[in-house]
Amino acid sequence: MLGHSYPCCQTATGFRTGLGIKITAMSSENEPKNPRILCLHGFRTSGRILQALVGKWPETILRNLDLDFLDGPFPATGKSDVERFFDPPYYEWYQASKGFREYRNFEECLAYVENYMIKNGPFDGLLGFSQGAFLSAAIPGMQEKGTALTKVPKVKFLVIISGAKIPGLMFGQPKAAVGAFSSPVRCPSLHFIGERDFLKTENEVLAESFVEPVVIRHSGGHTIPKLETKAEEETVLRFFQRIRQILSDESSSSVRSLM
Repeated sequence: MLGHSYPCCQTATGFRTGLGIKITAMSSENEPKNPRILCLHGFRTSGRILQALVGKWPETILRNLDLDFLDGPFPATGKSDVERFFDPPYYEWYQASKGFREYRNFEECLAYVENYMIKNGPFDGLLGFSQGAFLSAAIPGMQEKGTALTKVPKVKFLVIISGAKIPGLMFGQPKAAVGAFSSPVRCPSLHFIGERDFLKTENEVLAESFVEPVVIRHSGGHTIPKLETKAEEETVLRFFQRIRQILSDESSSSVRSLM
């Protein structure tokens, strides 16, 4: 059974304090804790849109996850590609020039995400789609380098859908993310790669930057797959079973250290 809560949002000088849409799965006291996941939407979409799409995943997966869908900090500065399918408002995480040589509001975006995690966490992992996946994928490396999200616990796992390394990294931008992939990322990761995704090659390169990534290849494009095949569903279930065990082991270790 799923529970939903819809916190209010406020605005100040164009910088949003955050709208979170929570889907909280119920678990018994004897079961390992459900992973708490902060979900970051794609470019010029919203947390509510991502929630609607991820919400089409099988109940066998969703019932064991606690999902929190956050809106980006900045209202969309242009046309959204999803206008035919979803109503506004739409948001962005940050902005970049056409050649990806200049980035705006990237540090502000990191501060916004960190502040939300402080107030509403702790979170165990991140799920990101498209621009949200670019950001999510870089966060473990930035935390390791001490350039971002240093006030919250390190991310323990990632779910990356239609992701890539932030394009500007080839030009040394944005500065906070430089070095995020300088060494193999030792963070458990699940990657969804569409055969018809215009970012397919970039998806593959990103997955190769992680140690032992779990990869699901689907026949779609730049989209969130519905996990309609049994093989896809079982792969996702195995990944989260592993994550639940990691979290359970960490919890047991913490309890023993206090005894």
